[in-house]
Amino acid sequence: MKKIKKIILKKNKSKIVSLSVYSKNTARIADKFCDLVLVGDSLGSVLYNYKSTKEVTLNTMIEHSKSVRQGIKKSLMVVDMPYNTYRNPKEALKNVKKVMLKTKCEAIKLEGGSKIKAVIRVLVKNNIPVMGHLGVLPQTDKSFKFKGTKNVERLKILKEAKLLEKLGVFSIVLECVETSLAKLVTKSLNIPTIGIGASNNCDGQILVIDDLIGLNPISLRFVKKYSNIAKEISKAVSNYSKEVRTKKFPQKKHSY
Repeated sequence: MKKIKKIILKKNKSKIVSLSVYSKNTARIADKFCDLVLVGDSLGSVLYNYKSTKEVTLNTMIEHSKSVRQGIKKSLMVVDMPYNTYRNPKEALKNVKKVMLKTKCEAIKLEGGSKIKAVIRVLVKNNIPVMGHLGVLPQTDKSFKFKGTKNVERLKILKEAKLLEKLGVFSIVLECVETSLAKLVTKSLNIPTIGIGASNNCDGQILVIDDLIGLNPISLRFVKKYSNIAKEISKAVSNYSKEVRTKKFPQKKHSY
């Protein structure tokens, strides 16, 4: 719970740095610089080329989370609960306990507000830290257009955010939420907001590490590529290929 409190206390003091990672090696790097590491169900599209996150299974999340856990020492580790694993309180509690037991994560993340209030209430009652998620909801939304242009939509998201706080979530991810709405939601809550495509008005930010390092060829508006690792990998593999074909690799020092 100390890590949870540390995240909450950052509100209005310092920005929360977060990344979504899916393996031990990337987790080890992220852990050096991040406050929070999320094993996101976005791995469905990033790693498996699924059409949506709905195809991600509980076991897939568990296995990737077990790998990530090996690279985490100081950051708060959060795991996404995949689609259809928290349809009711009983199912949610069973699956969440399984995830936390097998992955040793410190918190889980759920998408939605009022529709899952009974689920969140039961999890919080059982001392399970829950991170909320509003705005674009990849597990259920048919359209991935940013949210907050219509007044009805703005009022709903603000109302849902306040409800999530009342239910006991420790933070809320705001995905693709219009700038002024993200600011309003953030100022209206005592818990931190973490944005992705939701402006710098949020208390923190999160990106997928594959996007950040340029490994994912897909370009999204809210992503800033801080390096082009795909180019470096291509260069390394090209050099390796040439050396194998010209018999320059392996040399004696690479052999037993």
